[in-house]
Parts: sequence; structure tokens; C-alpha cells
Amino acid sequence: MTTDQTEMNRPRYMGVATFMRAPLIAGPAEADIALIGVPFDGGVTNRPGARLGPRELRNQSSLMRTIHPSTRINPYDLCRIGDLGDVDITEVYDLEACVDRIHDTFCEIREAGAVPLAGGGDHCISYPILKALAPDEPVSLIHIDAHTDTWDSFGGSKFMHGTPFRRAVECGAIDPKRTIQIGIRGAQNASVGWDYSEEAGMRVMFMDEVTELGMAAVAEEARRIAGSGPTYLSFDIDALDPVYAPGTGTPESGGFTSREAIDLLRRLRGLDFIGGDLVEVSPPFDSAGLTALNGATLMYELLCLLAEARAARD
Repeated sequence: MTTDQTEMNRPRYMGVATFMRAPLIAGPAEADIALIGVPFDGGVTNRPGARLGPRELRNQSSLMRTIHPSTRINPYDLCRIGDLGDVDITEVYDLEACVDRIHDTFCEIREAGAVPLAGGGDHCISYPILKALAPDEPVSLIHIDAHTDTWDSFGGSKFMHGTPFRRAVECGAIDPKRTIQIGIRGAQNASVGWDYSEEAGMRVMFMDEVTELGMAAVAEEARRIAGSGPTYLSFDIDALDPVYAPGTGTPESGGFTSREAIDLLRRLRGLDFIGGDLVEVSPPFDSAGLTALNGATLMYELLCLLAEARAARD
């Protein structure tokens, strides 16, 4: 059963601003793929604003259409796709309670049999999502970012946007030997994150290597590392160069162009994706909606990957 696309054919400035103009749904059982916002940035270390990311991603995603220009696949013909709204985060000043609430929401999505695609929110949200989606066996992870996000703690908390993938390893949600981190760059005051990723067995591709190899070889390495098992894809918008994504909390010069990022994602078709997220869009630091537009475009690419994977499993 596919998504009713009537609303998507109306003028794009009309109607409620949902992700990709997909229909609003009351619960995850109504969809094969549940688009969901996580308006939370309680884990940032410097510039806030990612809590506003889901709302602006929705606005800019009204510019997305249905049929993919390269594959000619329409994800809405493959799956029922709906916007589940936002995670209902009430205890906004209690960081651990927020993490628990995100986890519980994504457990409900998994138990309903839906595949989640989340719009963040800071990168802290990936830990409770992964913990919810992999309660029994670790999954593979493709992580595209300027930073490894494998620090241990910051400011007295183990739950912040620089620690989600260390926490995910510790709870058994991801297999570090089936994890690849792509686009890492930028100076650090300590090498803790880099060291942990490499010592744990993660494949870390710094941006110098990415540039030298090119997108085709990088994608092939990602496919090799992820293998044929269930795979989660997490995309931090700061993987893009600040020219393309100025509106983010921790921009790093020398990143992907929007064209390179799209190309990389398209080369990951055929993997067994069970979920994904697009995080760290911070509208207060954005210019003319550019970051949110690129974020929404990448979310559409993620949606197509998830829809093909879900349809293949079905």
C-alpha cells in the first residue's frame, strides 16, 4: 500500500508543512517509513539552535518532489510514508530524561514495524535512536560527519553531541568493526575521539583521504565495511563545507560540496538500511535557508535509500 500523493501535486506553498509534504499520521503503524522530528539541542557544546531544525527542514522539504532524477524511483510508490510529528520532549532541562524519551519513542516505531527517518536536533539524538533500533544485535553504521562524535564526556555529561557513537558501542547497538566514519576533519584540542574510534576498530576516513579517493571509492569502502546486514545511516550537516551549510553548531571548513554528498549517498543503494537521521541544522545561523534546503535534499536522498531497502525486505 503506497502513500496517497494527492497533496504533493498541489502548489507547494499550500497546506501544513510536513516532511516532504507527506501526510500527517497519528501513529507509526500507519506507515512503512515514519518521518519524525527530534527538536532537541540540549547536547550541544557551543552554538545552539538545532532544536529549531525539524521545523525549518519541514519548510524547505516542501521544495522536494517525488520521482528521483537518477533512478526514476518514486519512494511513495514503494512504501507508505508519513510524518509522525515530533518526539514529545517535555523535560527539556533534564538531559537524561530527554535521551530516555527519544529512546522510548523510537522503540514504539520499531515495535510498530516502521522504519524511522529522523530530522534533528543535535547529534546526541543518534544514541537513543540506535539503542532503540538495535536492542538485541548490533547493526552496521555509516556515519558522515566532520567529527567522530566518540568522545567520552563533556561538561560533566556523557550524553552530548560529541559522544553518541561511543555510547552506542558501549550499549551494543553498533558494531565498531562494521562502522565507517566519513569526512572527518578540523583541528581538535585533544585526540580522544579520533583515538577511540580507531582503537575500537571503526574505519575512520579523514577528509584528506576522501578527497584523494573520490566518491566512488569512498562509497565502495562504506559498502565493504557495512556488509549485507542491517545498517543505520547518520548524516551530520556539518559534513558539508560551511559554504553549503553555514547554519550548524560546529562548522568546519574543507568539507563536502552538496554535489559530492548527494553523489556519495546515491552510491549506497542496495544496502539494508533500517533507519537514518539528518542532524545539526541550526536555523539561527543559516543564510537564506541554505543549510535547511541542503538538509532537506539529503533527507530526500535518505528517504529513497530507506524506501528501496524496506521494499526489498518486504
